[in-house]
Amino acid sequence: MTRVEREVRDVRDANGTPSERDEDAVARFVERFASELTEAGMQRMAARVFAALLISESGSMTSAELASALRISPAAVSGAIRYLSQVNMVGREREPGSRRDRYVLHNELWYETFTNRDRLLTRWEQVMRDGVASAGGPGTAAGARMAETAAFFTFLHGELSQLMGRWRTHRATLDLPPIPPE
Repeated sequence: MTRVEREVRDVRDANGTPSERDEDAVARFVERFASELTEAGMQRMAARVFAALLISESGSMTSAELASALRISPAAVSGAIRYLSQVNMVGREREPGSRRDRYVLHNELWYETFTNRDRLLTRWEQVMRDGVASAGGPGTAAGARMAETAAFFTFLHGELSQLMGRWRTHRATLDLPPIPPE
């Protein structure tokens, strides 16, 4: 088998139709999307692992599969998975009859990720409100900044909740497969 034959594998699309998967293009996607996520503040290795899971056909991989696909150490995979688990972007499942874990993207990944950010905004808002008093009240420059930040988080929290509801309504109009239960 030539290098090109190894790099282009037969996979099936959502309808079961044969489709070719270009492994070079997959690797480029992983690095490009990981770069975008890193630019937005995600840890580099976590971004690479997340992108690899996202483009994997099953949405799940073992540590060994991730290490091989990304050419990184198992320790690097472990650290990335720890981060991605903490921010609720991936879960861990045990392979039946095995001691190996599979790392799995959550169903409704982006919905869950942004919903978790919504909870974070609520906590940040409360910390900012507490900080206003610590800074000497809203009449001080620091207190005014924190009061404005708290008000922004309150606004964002309300908008995000409404946006998530609109997404659910919109998703139902799209030709997407149903959301499998977790």
